[in-house]
Amino acid sequence: MTPALRYTAGARWLHWLTAVLMVVVITAGLWIVYFEPKDEAFKFRLYNIHESVGVIVFALTIARLLNRLRNPPPPLSPDTPALIQRCARVTHLSLYALLLLMPAIGFLATNAWGFPLKLFDLLPLPSPIGKDEALARTLSFLHGCGAVAIGTLIAAHLAGAAHHTFIRRDGLLKRMT
Repeated sequence: MTPALRYTAGARWLHWLTAVLMVVVITAGLWIVYFEPKDEAFKFRLYNIHESVGVIVFALTIARLLNRLRNPPPPLSPDTPALIQRCARVTHLSLYALLLLMPAIGFLATNAWGFPLKLFDLLPLPSPIGKDEALARTLSFLHGCGAVAIGTLIAAHLAGAAHHTFIRRDGLLKRMT
């Protein structure tokens, strides 16, 4: 595939870094929710990893969007059906939105529960809201809904990549590798 048909090196690097960090965020989040550790210190460490990496994902997503403005993505193959193009566009826009919203909502929920975030237990971040358990419950619910949505979108994204690789065999994956 010619370089003009690939994402820029920066876009590829940011994409794969985000993907790796999302594995960390999702793993820690599932661990916290479904296998809550009995050891309080370990549980707080998991929360801190989940929240701190979420902040990094938020910052990377902003960098990705700025990079995308400066370097628009390469066009899809002209023979890609319009429905697939629309699905890809909606999936990508939704993923970007949730990669921004999920860390923001999670950060606010943490604050509303009364836990200020210290990035990787080193750098304290300002708490924009005080303790408010009713708000914390609402924000936590929204964060949970967002987790289901982002999981679904990631699955759709992976299914699209598999479809292009194994069914259409159009080399689309090479744009991001």
